[in-house]
Amino acid sequence: MRKLFTLAFFMLVNTLLFAQRAGYWQQAVDYKMDIDVDEEKYQYRGKMTLNYSNNSNQSLSKVYFHLYFNAFQPGSMMDYRLANISDPDSRMATNLGTKDNPKYQSRIATLTPAQIGYQKVDALTVNGKAATYKIDGTLLVVDLPQAIEAGSTARFEMQWTAQVPEQIRRSGRNSKEGVALSMAQWYPKMAHFDEFGWHLDEYIAREFVAPFGDFDVTIHLNKDYVIGGSGKLQNPLSVKGYHKKAKVIAEDGKATWHFKAENIHDFVWAADPNFTVDSAQSKGGVTVYTVFLPTNKEVKDNWKTALSLATEFFDYTSARFGAYPWPTYSIVQGGDGGMEYGTATLVTGGRNIKSLVGVIFHEAAHSWYQHLFGINETVDEWFDEGFTSYVQELAFQHLFEKKGALETNPVIDAYRAYYKLALSGKEEPMSLLADYYNSNYAYSNEAYNKGQVLAEQLGYIIGKENLQKTFLKFYDVWKLKHPTPNDFKRIAEEVSGINLKWYFNLFINTTRTIDYGVTSVNDQEILITNKSNFAMPIDLLVHYADGTKELFYIPLREMRGEKPAENFSMYEGVKRTVLEDWFWTKPTYSLKLEKKVAKVEIDPSQRLADIESSNNSYVQP
Repeated sequence: MRKLFTLAFFMLVNTLLFAQRAGYWQQAVDYKMDIDVDEEKYQYRGKMTLNYSNNSNQSLSKVYFHLYFNAFQPGSMMDYRLANISDPDSRMATNLGTKDNPKYQSRIATLTPAQIGYQKVDALTVNGKAATYKIDGTLLVVDLPQAIEAGSTARFEMQWTAQVPEQIRRSGRNSKEGVALSMAQWYPKMAHFDEFGWHLDEYIAREFVAPFGDFDVTIHLNKDYVIGGSGKLQNPLSVKGYHKKAKVIAEDGKATWHFKAENIHDFVWAADPNFTVDSAQSKGGVTVYTVFLPTNKEVKDNWKTALSLATEFFDYTSARFGAYPWPTYSIVQGGDGGMEYGTATLVTGGRNIKSLVGVIFHEAAHSWYQHLFGINETVDEWFDEGFTSYVQELAFQHLFEKKGALETNPVIDAYRAYYKLALSGKEEPMSLLADYYNSNYAYSNEAYNKGQVLAEQLGYIIGKENLQKTFLKFYDVWKLKHPTPNDFKRIAEEVSGINLKWYFNLFINTTRTIDYGVTSVNDQEILITNKSNFAMPIDLLVHYADGTKELFYIPLREMRGEKPAENFSMYEGVKRTVLEDWFWTKPTYSLKLEKKVAKVEIDPSQRLADIESSNNSYVQP
């Protein structure tokens, strides 16, 4: 009995230690949609029943929906952004000038009424009563006939009509690769409401945040088409492409497709009459579907190889970052590059095998950092894209390049891209809202590369084993919820016992850079200098003249703790000595040794993001 009590007490303490932030709550949405598609006009009619659960502590007299297709109209905010940013996405703008003197024109600006996208609400009731609403750009503003009280659920009934735009960004008709319909961000989607309020971002270019919920989606489409989408197809025997014994059931020339998905926060689909479907199952039981255009033998072979690697990806990532919780994942050709959605992705498919596997791994990795963890991509883009790129790179090196575990920095290319950004004069704080960067260059490198640097350098600070434990504990605490970067920081602090406020603050909220140097080595004395305004702990590997080595670890006072010894082979058999803390207020640090020094190296693992590494080592002449 005493053992049981002790175990129960330990589990309770452990749960409280890693619990969500006090008073945490999240809204819930359950969508049931019926969609009737006119593929010749690229239009559709939709009916939706939405059950919206208000789990907050306040009543809501107003709600909002996103109408993303409305961005694809001349005069939209997306249109103006493309015309005025210094380096618009080449998929969305045309250079009418020269390379040296560019003059960009938004592709949206030239769309005709038959080419634009739109979503028009025809009827809307809440709990059976008509609601007052207005369309404001890519947002639908709904004044409720009666407030949704805290702890209650409201039932929305909506009918809308829509036109699928020309393929401009992510969604649209007739992609460059010939996919007929790429239906991403295609339905009136309830905006996200949380402790920070409503998130009412106009669709400018970036991504989204949304509440979790269940989706029940029925699509009526020409019987010759094949659909790939989120969730699990409920009727594979009555539609084209998914089963050898299927017998297509059609009414008025249309087949009915029925998909269901639980606990996701977005739903995507794509359709084309020439799609082919393949599938395989991971060892962990995830059924992975590929839905693509088999244009030639090389394309078909590449997709077959990619499918096999994708199943391995889900097993590898589930072990390293937490179990994938859904039964299916669909990789569907469509869109204009790669974009993640609930249990599915749209990717361009006419790629070489390395590129195809890379984009699939990236979008599938978003199943963790954005879909398992409902990260607000409009606010913390680096937490979404950077951590996803980190997962992608580890998996790619392990599964595709067969490198196994690297002894040094596995994301060194991201570090190099970050260094280039930091020295370019174009870097902005990584805490900037995703749409507000002055250039796409800065956004891309901050989100995708500096975000990776933050993750790998965190391992340098707390130790690589503690980093691995942090990822798994973060999964246990925050899966299927909406964490913030501070929640990840708190988990890392609890796992490692190290204070990380200084690191997250300086690396995310400022553009300060790290720069250390070995200033002098005089026989048995070493002087190290912090040449920047960003203090870090230091691993210093000393090679003595007698052929032996010693690793000196210098913690930063602000850490209030120390990282454990790490099991890199370069440190095997090397004595590790922990020195006195280094103050961030003191620019130099000196070591007096008992033996003559031959060589000194700051951070041989290359995980310290030092923008000038040429002075990080010293060899005695």
